[in-house]
Amino acid sequence: MKFTQMAKANEIERDWIVVDATDKIFGRIITEVATILRGKNKPCFTPNVDCGDFVVIINASKARFSGKKLEDKNYFTHSGYFGSTKTHKMSEMFENNPEKLYKLATRGMLPKTTLGKAMLKKLKVYAGSEHPHTAQIKG
Repeated sequence: MKFTQMAKANEIERDWIVVDATDKIFGRIITEVATILRGKNKPCFTPNVDCGDFVVIINASKARFSGKKLEDKNYFTHSGYFGSTKTHKMSEMFENNPEKLYKLATRGMLPKTTLGKAMLKKLKVYAGSEHPHTAQIKG
């Protein structure tokens, strides 16, 4: 009888994948990135092991949005103190800090555990086309 192989953390080989966000829809990019970070695109996927790859997103400020999300969508932050709720419009976040917007959206699609936090650390986002990770990328 054959059993399914379970991946072990020390046996996993991680690649570096570059995603160019130029003229792509924001949500489609994020779902693709979350799948790669989680490792679901690999045949050795194991839910309790971080078997995903590193992802570098370039040209983050050139993505497109469908519908009226930029005008309508808001992000809320709360520090825990009374009256400390702050609202940030998606359009302002996209102009000022697109890296934070990509990380927030990706974090929502990953597990809400320490494993999910470890997966999110493998995401690197850059507003322009230049990044310092060229040495690690396999061509």
